[in-house]
Amino acid sequence: MVEQPSPDPNMAFLPAWLSRGLADLFPAASAAEALADPDQTLAARLAQADASSRPLRVKLGIDPTGSDIHLGHSILFRKLRAFQDAGHTAVLIIGDFTARIGDPTGKSATRVQLSAAEVEANAETYLVQLGLGQDPARALLDFTTPGRLEVRRNSEWLAAMDLPAVIDLLGTSTVGQMLAKEDFANRYGSGTPISLHEFLYPLLQGYDSVAIEADLELGGTDQKFNVAMGRDLQRHHGQRPQFGLLLPILPGLDGVQKMSKSLGNTVALSEAPLSMYSKLEKVPDAVLEEYLTLLTDLALESLPTNPRERQKAMALEVTRQRHGVEAAAAAQADAARLVGGASGSAAADAEVPEASLAGVNFPAKAFYLLSAVGLCASSSEARRQILGGGVKLDGEKLVDPNQEFADAAALQGKVLQLGKKTFRRLAF
Repeated sequence: MVEQPSPDPNMAFLPAWLSRGLADLFPAASAAEALADPDQTLAARLAQADASSRPLRVKLGIDPTGSDIHLGHSILFRKLRAFQDAGHTAVLIIGDFTARIGDPTGKSATRVQLSAAEVEANAETYLVQLGLGQDPARALLDFTTPGRLEVRRNSEWLAAMDLPAVIDLLGTSTVGQMLAKEDFANRYGSGTPISLHEFLYPLLQGYDSVAIEADLELGGTDQKFNVAMGRDLQRHHGQRPQFGLLLPILPGLDGVQKMSKSLGNTVALSEAPLSMYSKLEKVPDAVLEEYLTLLTDLALESLPTNPRERQKAMALEVTRQRHGVEAAAAAQADAARLVGGASGSAAADAEVPEASLAGVNFPAKAFYLLSAVGLCASSSEARRQILGGGVKLDGEKLVDPNQEFADAAALQGKVLQLGKKTFRRLAF
């Protein structure tokens, strides 16, 4: 008889809203350790919070190094919102100080440092995308219910640190510990320079947990070192160490690499309903279940088993979350019409994002048109797309990159389609 492994006491008894999609939860106490010290399991801390009517303080830090949030980022915010809805306090830390250093995680070289003004401008756009001033039903985070959200900037405590405080912080770690971090180890082994200020980043992120007295920190699986540093620093300062709850990194639309704007495989939170639905409806089968698990709360066992129908269900639900039921349904119907080659009145009725012809110099050849309205990054890419059969105008395939259009009137109101995911209605 094969002996069955004991269930992980960290995962046992956790509510479904918390355990869904979880990649890692630490500390990982054994069953015996959990009996000796119940505080080593998150389930026990949740029970304590409920018994004492003291909500947990759940930390998520973001460095506003860009201006757009995509669905890959949204996984963490969705989990943070789940904690809010369960009555806990989300502490969203805007890393306005740490962003000026730049998280070295996943980087093969020192990051370019941003100015304070750049970071603050990005932070403001982040908060709007997360739901500031919006209906909580469609927002990623609840900004309106009292006690559910604290938005803090870590310059509040980090900018005020004097040299003795910095020396004390540096004294909590060793060079050996820092070089155990995979990114640093790889760079050190290859002879790639590591600036000393980069060693400060995980310490500063960890100190954020001390400053806000976090009970739990959310992060991606690539953040385990930094989240664990927060536990060490809390212990150093006499606080009860936080739990680390890590979620997977979402693959991009290519189904291979992580979702990243630089790779062009993202779906932005701000995308129009049709664009969002059309992209999601075509995600590769290999990553479909990850998208369903991480981006929706749909009961997976109740969905059709056919992958195509599961894709549609996922795309519809994610679009609904961002744009509402009616807009999502309209996007689904429009995508079906347009991908099916709709033209004339059917294409005219579809709600398609517009692309302006104002900057196009006429007469214009087809390859130039695609790059001029922003569907292709260059004229050479536009030529390749047309010759590859990936471009349609009002449902009719364009076959000649040199096909010429005399003026804007000949294109006004028509739908230009690139592949099966991108549609733009041409307007002057």
